[in-house]
Amino acid sequence: MVPRYARPQMTALWDAEARYRIWFEIEAHATDKLADLGVVPASAAKALWDWWATNPVIDVAAIDAIEAVTKHDVIAFLDWVAQQVGPEARFMHQGMTSSDVLDTTLSVQLARAADLLIAQIDKLLAAIKTRAFEHKYTPTIGRSHGIHAEPTTFGKKLAEAYAEFTRNRARLVAARAEIATCAISGAVGTFANIDPAVEEHVAHAMGLAVEPVSTQVIPRDRHAMFFATLGVVASSVERLAVEIRHLQRTEVLEAEEYFAPGQKGSSAMPHKRNPILTENLTGLARVVRSAVTPALENVALWHERDISHSSVERFIGPDATITLDFALGRLTGVVEKLLVYPERMQKNLDRMGGLVHSQRVLLALTQAGLTRDDSYRLVQRNAMKVWESDGALSLLELLKADPEVAAALTPAQIEDKFNIDYHFRAIDTIFDRVFGV
Repeated sequence: MVPRYARPQMTALWDAEARYRIWFEIEAHATDKLADLGVVPASAAKALWDWWATNPVIDVAAIDAIEAVTKHDVIAFLDWVAQQVGPEARFMHQGMTSSDVLDTTLSVQLARAADLLIAQIDKLLAAIKTRAFEHKYTPTIGRSHGIHAEPTTFGKKLAEAYAEFTRNRARLVAARAEIATCAISGAVGTFANIDPAVEEHVAHAMGLAVEPVSTQVIPRDRHAMFFATLGVVASSVERLAVEIRHLQRTEVLEAEEYFAPGQKGSSAMPHKRNPILTENLTGLARVVRSAVTPALENVALWHERDISHSSVERFIGPDATITLDFALGRLTGVVEKLLVYPERMQKNLDRMGGLVHSQRVLLALTQAGLTRDDSYRLVQRNAMKVWESDGALSLLELLKADPEVAAALTPAQIEDKFNIDYHFRAIDTIFDRVFGV
């Protein structure tokens, strides 16, 4: 992974030493149960754990050197451990196959990665909630197709993000549960040479569930769902990032990323304050989503197994989780430090001469007895004058001066439809639904 977009705690899950330590724990726990079943001597399991208790350094270079000869990573690891432990190590891996170790390890890594991602989403949710309540009633313009639509509040915009990431948290919890399975079932998954009790023991020891039925590998639909979930979370990161990027545009400037003292926005133009963090988040989201299609294609392996999935997962496992972890952390910082400009929001609300209230007048005319088509025609012909004047004209004044509108509504009735607070009547209800308070 590119160090620029990686954080130590997540990266540590994927380094070679961490992987080999998980391999050892799986092998040692399996040997424990094999000893309980009388398949191997109790002294074999004790020898493994006695060596482990010394907190040995995992010599990655030495293991790599053995693999250069054996061309097999698990065998290289077993040979190296045997060199450290001695003759008792020959009882490791009894009845097991390489995928038992590799797949169970990947399950552990992905489950632990999910734990870190869930914890980071919790931090993001806390940041969004704080800012949402801060701006619960801050008026701003809602846009559809990028065009002014009707008033909303900036707090509601953030409530939308909070609800979305709450759903994402639940998706990650479900994806973690689905991926956290253990397979110690031997060649082609029949348990011919190893008791299912060994799998149950290792699963419990490693905090996993038992895989109900494996081929020789854990079924890759589980992994596909996991990476698809990461892709969805990444898309939510991008959605909020894109919103902030649009709000920072010079013509809008309702909010912007924090600009630190001494920060420079452009090598050529000293005036620039660019949304570099949220632009970066858009790019990182693309990287995470790039793991989804390969994960889906890994589902269809040949018969009981092949290794076409293996090389793919060596990339996408670390890359997708490390990238998403970094992105969530960066987005949290953006939200916490986001500069919000209520005065600019109000200025933009007022920018188009009251056009944002057109629907309320339309509805009032229909309730006064006009057909919907006639009501729409009357409001639109006045609204277009305001639009073409670039907001210089007032929709309120044009409507009051329109004889057909005036025949249906009094000036006071028309003015009532331009009360912005009307649009915020349900904000409390929305916040209660989203935040439960």
